[in-house]
Amino acid sequence: MDYLGLDELIRSALKEDVGTGDITTISCISEENRCEAFFLAKDTGIICGIDIAARVFHLVDERIALIPNMRDGVSVKKGDIIAAVSGPARGILTGERVALNLMQRLSGTATATAKAVSEVSGTKAKICDTRKSTPGLRVLEKYAVRIGGGHNHRFNLSDGVLIKDNHIAAAGGIAKAIEAARAVVPHVMKIEVETETLDEVRQALDAGADIIMLDNMSIKMMAEAVSIIGGRALTEASGNMGERDLLEVAKTGVDYISIGALTHSVKALDISLKFK
Repeated sequence: MDYLGLDELIRSALKEDVGTGDITTISCISEENRCEAFFLAKDTGIICGIDIAARVFHLVDERIALIPNMRDGVSVKKGDIIAAVSGPARGILTGERVALNLMQRLSGTATATAKAVSEVSGTKAKICDTRKSTPGLRVLEKYAVRIGGGHNHRFNLSDGVLIKDNHIAAAGGIAKAIEAARAVVPHVMKIEVETETLDEVRQALDAGADIIMLDNMSIKMMAEAVSIIGGRALTEASGNMGERDLLEVAKTGVDYISIGALTHSVKALDISLKFK
């Protein structure tokens, strides 16, 4: 299995962590030593990254087997055994930290996403991520957002047109930026525009924006913007949403709430690997 560059990513992480060799393990543990270990949840949350951890161990030593007790997306509590690992002790010890780092971080993102999704339950608002991700880990972090029940925004700059404040300034205005983009991009590609004022909302709407981002607006202003747009474009609330009352934001009628904190500053879920 090598999808979306996963093996390349893992090999890079192992190279960073192992260096020229795991000197502690090599010096302490014999080559013949085999053992069993288990991943233990030390906090409550949504687990994510089990198959990725299995791939880490496989790339370290194909003789290592990881047997999951659950699947990604399952809620765990402190004391739950997530998966068992067996095989050569050297390989398990060498791959331990990379496997844990990935699983802990992805589980943290899935947990934070699930919490945000729960907060807007009963509204039409969808929780989505941003491009504020860890360099090199974007594909995995966006996968974790989906595991948590969220939705993905653009994966990269080629995925869609998102005209932000600096684009607007460089192009000479919202209308000019949208007109220029519309002349170049395929007709099936949506154009989104970032706005900070109600006047900018009206400009984006008049220029034919498909999605209007309401950036750093108050609840009152967001509600007014949604009313002005009146369903003629999709709406996305953005700007420090990780610190906002998400239900109040959702009640304004926005279609999407994008939260950079889901990937750029998430708290990792506490998981450990214990040898039997």
